[in-house]
Amino acid sequence: MLTKGPAKKVTIFINEDTQHHLTPLHDSLMTFLMHKGISGATATRAFSGFGSHQMLHTPKVEVLAEHLPIRIEFVDTAEKVEEVLPTLYEMVSDGLIEVQDTQVVKHARKAARPEPKLPHERKEGHAKLMRVFIGEADRWHEQPLYDAIVKKLRMMEIAGATVYQGILGYGAKGHQHKRSFFHVSRDLPIMVTAIDTEDKINAAAEAIEAMVDDGLIVISDADIVRLVRSPEASNATTR
Repeated sequence: MLTKGPAKKVTIFINEDTQHHLTPLHDSLMTFLMHKGISGATATRAFSGFGSHQMLHTPKVEVLAEHLPIRIEFVDTAEKVEEVLPTLYEMVSDGLIEVQDTQVVKHARKAARPEPKLPHERKEGHAKLMRVFIGEADRWHEQPLYDAIVKKLRMMEIAGATVYQGILGYGAKGHQHKRSFFHVSRDLPIMVTAIDTEDKINAAAEAIEAMVDDGLIVISDADIVRLVRSPEASNATTR
């Protein structure tokens, strides 16, 4: 079963019209991978391309459109890839197979059935609260900075984060930012909050500091009260 950590990514390049036992090769490959229990695979049809034959295949020319490239890609454990690779090598008589080391950062799947609702259990404890003050117009790699920060926090598995948009505010430079009926500011104040353990918040603050050019990061103590569904309580009610 594919889990978070080191894995192998396999990419297969073939032509759309290549056959395998009177069946399109890409169909045969996908069927084989599914029957072998590969975690998941995707076949995509390219718009144009060329390979070792140095022939450009494009939909602009009808006779060349039949040979458009197909790309099949999947990620699984090194053991699983080693198991299926000999058969893939045999099936792909005209094409390219590429195997790369990769890292699975998240592998999630929806439960087959919705979990039944369970009674609440109250949990309390100490944590750290982080607030990040930035502007709505701030960017990070051509995307809104607040969006990039939330994505970073999610990848670091921070318990939760919320983005607030201010209607009025000013910062260290003394510039006032506000929204009014006649004027909509393009740089309204934004506050991103996150809460988790001290170690995780400190690590998150260090990562976010490298992303913020002009802003403020504040960390404070917090007492949390969390209501969670309790399996123990549910079992007690069914006895």
